[in-house]
Amino acid sequence: MAQNPRTSETDTTPNADRNSGLSRRSYVRSLAAVATAATTLGATGTTAAEDDSEESSATGKGDFEVIEAAGQTITIGDGETWENKLIDMTTGQDIVITAHSSDWTIRNIGFKGENTSGTGSATFGISDTGGGTCTVENVYLGDGSSTGNGNPNGHGQTAFWVAPDHSGHIDFTNVNIQGFADNAIYGSAPGNKGGGTIHIDSCFAANCYVSHFRLATAGSKVTNSSVYVDNEGYAGRGIWAWSPGTIEVEGCQIEMNGNHTAIDAGANGQGTNVVLRDTDYDEQAGIAEHAGSTVELEGDTGTAPEAVIPSGTPTSAEEAAAGDN
Repeated sequence: MAQNPRTSETDTTPNADRNSGLSRRSYVRSLAAVATAATTLGATGTTAAEDDSEESSATGKGDFEVIEAAGQTITIGDGETWENKLIDMTTGQDIVITAHSSDWTIRNIGFKGENTSGTGSATFGISDTGGGTCTVENVYLGDGSSTGNGNPNGHGQTAFWVAPDHSGHIDFTNVNIQGFADNAIYGSAPGNKGGGTIHIDSCFAANCYVSHFRLATAGSKVTNSSVYVDNEGYAGRGIWAWSPGTIEVEGCQIEMNGNHTAIDAGANGQGTNVVLRDTDYDEQAGIAEHAGSTVELEGDTGTAPEAVIPSGTPTSAEEAAAGDN
């Protein structure tokens, strides 16, 4: 049985203590049937976004570059587009992509193989620090990470970490994250400082630890997305809302199979508000309201979730890198 995380994480970096010995299995659902289905502190080497390719391949709609993970950090600057990359994680080493600038785009990126580096990094450390709008779309991180953690903060690898200084807006669209040992999208830190917003749309997250979608600021929301947790992977919260809120959740499927909490509102003694609209959530996992938090149920909200991979969301690293979906 998957273990649940503690509930005392702080919000500036992925936090201390972790589980161990968990097995994991990629387990996702397509629209029709079951299918087979992070900024940190320890990466070495820094590379400009345009100088990172090792080789190129062609498939489907477009070419993509293959980058071998080798402990490097790739930095994306103001107005840059970083796209059509296949990241080879079978090297056993880490790679970190940082974008702490404005009006950048990350598109058509696939990670092939489990991250077994054990660094405890965030694969993507991002923020819009100039009040602009940034985009993350068509990204596959479905091969997950191992349980190792060389970082004193956090529980292991995080997929996306949004920094406290985020003051603009980030759109996540068609992102597939599975089996990460820390949060899938850790987007609550701007609630402490920058106040920037995040919109997660048509995304899929499964079997990640701590939480799958974690948000804090007013105007941030999750729409048309699914969370899936079974009994053989990491078992984090479905959606974790932090102060100040309000966080909107609309048109989502939160299928937890009785694990942890479907919608968790509030943390560290501070309450928030969540509006749950036209969404199905796991009644057994349920809703938790802490420190005066409220979760309002609106529209056609029910308790018969069926998590799906939203249309257009990649199901393999190659598909994402080529933009083939």
